Amino acid sequence: MRRKITEQLIVWKNRLDRMPLLLNGARQVGKTYSALTFGKEYYKNTAYFNFEDAKDVNAIFERDLDPERIIKELAAKKGQSIIKGDTLIIFDEIQACERALTSLKYFCEQAPGYHIIAAGSLLGVAVNRKNFSFPVGKVEMLSMFPLDFEEFLWALGEEKLADLISEAFKNFEPLSLHEEALDKYRSYLVIGGMPAVVAEYLSKKDFDFVKVRQKTLNDSYVADMAKYASPQETAKIIAAWSSVPAQLAKDNRKFQYKVIKKGARAAEYEIPLAWLNAAGIINKCCLAKEGKLPLAAYVNNDSFKVYMIDTGLLCSKFDIEASLILHTDHKLDGFKGALAENYVMQALVNNGIEPYYWAGDNESEVDFLFQDKLGNILPLEVKSADNVRARSLQKYIKKYAPPYAIRVSTKNFGFENGIKSIPLYAVWCIKK
Repeated sequence: MRRKITEQLIVWKNRLDRMPLLLNGARQVGKTYSALTFGKEYYKNTAYFNFEDAKDVNAIFERDLDPERIIKELAAKKGQSIIKGDTLIIFDEIQACERALTSLKYFCEQAPGYHIIAAGSLLGVAVNRKNFSFPVGKVEMLSMFPLDFEEFLWALGEEKLADLISEAFKNFEPLSLHEEALDKYRSYLVIGGMPAVVAEYLSKKDFDFVKVRQKTLNDSYVADMAKYASPQETAKIIAAWSSVPAQLAKDNRKFQYKVIKKGARAAEYEIPLAWLNAAGIINKCCLAKEGKLPLAAYVNNDSFKVYMIDTGLLCSKFDIEASLILHTDHKLDGFKGALAENYVMQALVNNGIEPYYWAGDNESEVDFLFQDKLGNILPLEVKSADNVRARSLQKYIKKYAPPYAIRVSTKNFGFENGIKSIPLYAVWCIKK
């Protein structure tokens, strides 16, 4: 599958001050596939090593961290030459070998000619848990996420539709294929952007197979919790993880510990939530008390919302039939609102935007606030359909007078009364 990360990998490869690259992200988002594909297309050969199930490879790093010795032994182990500039070295699941992670510092300082990509699906969890000697300042870091909607269209062979959406956003003109684009958006909500799930859909065109694949991925995340946490921690992590759909199903989507279990307190579940965040399987959106610069100065970390990294996995956990999402069914309006909000959060995070939400009083709340590259604070309201009444957004505009506001809905592109209307299928076009 064509992934946007490739463009960033090319920039990294050609950089004169290149350092080893850490590719971080949740399990199964496509890190290994993207690295291997990149190696095949842009290098003479690739040397791949997985530390999770290879004790003999891990042992190579135990003696010392001399880069040249390590390379010689890795080459011997692989039975191939490893040449500076011509070979892409991939260290997969690097969190399973602390010494390999530490070695990146020495590769940066003593042997920068070797091109190394290290991938880790639970890197943040392992580093926090084991107090690794992290090579601060000696590695470049990139985060990888599930396919966004544009990448999803590419996978479906809809490159022309993706280009038309991009062009309509750039010119801010109505898209003629609006309904077709909305249909594809609804399919994306159900399927999501996990590569294995998208591949299953492309192969079978059957949503029952999609649900099975999604359940397998959700189960694998639970298995990781048991693998990388103590039994007591695991129980709390699973409880917090299991509560996410119920948190989003509420009219007020603010995270409430009592939803996890009666009498639950923040002190009990702060660490489990931090674990889920470090594993990359949730996105956390905190309250900004004011729509002023800098937003970070007005954040209330005690009030937040939690979203899943993928709408398809969220649909799977809700156990909702695909047909109810693909077609208009007002019985699910509340759920579709949560799903659309989760989708927008994904898209913003994928584009490097750190979103917050704003609450003016008990009756006023704007779904997202973010700061653009010009320093403007922009409010963004999400509507899952074409009912675009937004009293909270109007209150925010009256109080803070932003240069413009954004309303995301099923309506086509438009601009009226200081509000930009952006269709749900074009959210990936919003850049920082």
